[in-house]
Amino acid sequence: MVAIEVPEVNYTDYSNRQLVFVPLVVLAVALAIIGGWYLMTGAPANLGLEFTGGVELRIADDGGDMEERIEAAFADEPDSIRSIPADDVYVVTFRADADDPDGLAGDLEDQAAAGGLTTEAVDQVSASFAADTAQTALFGIAIAFLGMSVLVFALFRTFVPSVAVVASAFSDIVIPIAAMNLLGIEMTLGTVAALLMIIGYSVDSDILLNNSVLRRTGDFYESVSRAMRTGVTMTVTSMSAMIVMAIVATAFGIDLLRNIGIILAIGLAADMMNTYLMNVTLLRWYKFEGVKR
Repeated sequence: MVAIEVPEVNYTDYSNRQLVFVPLVVLAVALAIIGGWYLMTGAPANLGLEFTGGVELRIADDGGDMEERIEAAFADEPDSIRSIPADDVYVVTFRADADDPDGLAGDLEDQAAAGGLTTEAVDQVSASFAADTAQTALFGIAIAFLGMSVLVFALFRTFVPSVAVVASAFSDIVIPIAAMNLLGIEMTLGTVAALLMIIGYSVDSDILLNNSVLRRTGDFYESVSRAMRTGVTMTVTSMSAMIVMAIVATAFGIDLLRNIGIILAIGLAADMMNTYLMNVTLLRWYKFEGVKR
């Protein structure tokens, strides 16, 4: 097994403003991306079929220029056409029609057959059901974040250290969502699950740091270094696993696992930045300049 060497960081070389500058700038850019996306599309991210409604067809790869044949077969232009080489199929997606919110105009299966295409499966999600699913997913994320915040405040019972954990977790979620928009990854039930996992990873590393600094004996910087040796090792190991999963899933055409791997890898990278720059800065201010207890 390869040992992960965690370098010693001399935090005394940097002021609090220098340490917190990078995570705050990255967070501001991520919020700007999400805000711009909302203004352009009416949603903070690219919403998948589960949250918009529509029809998804799995069409057998019969050879030839399949994408051109698919585009020519349907009266309406598909919203997306994805190839899955491992299954020899193309996944064709049509969003719900605004004039027909609980279905799509025309018989897509008949259009596919008339175009010489073989349809292996059809999945349809009504727009009303998709709206309910989106609300449930949003409610789930909000409850998870609120529950995490309450738990953290109950655990530390001090304002600044608790805010440090909550702020880090918030940034850890916002940055991957902005990256999803830039990379064209849709918000689906699977990616929502990945965001919930990021909350867990974030709280784990931040609580490890806070416990080491606030509840163990020793110098502040010694406590931070001790927490970093454990936290960075865990995070880098998890990031490596997610990157490998994303590469393998891409090779086999498994979009969901690829997207989850990418989101988690980005979220874990953001977590390292926020934990050991922003969180450390707030803790150092609290220990040396803020009001103690």
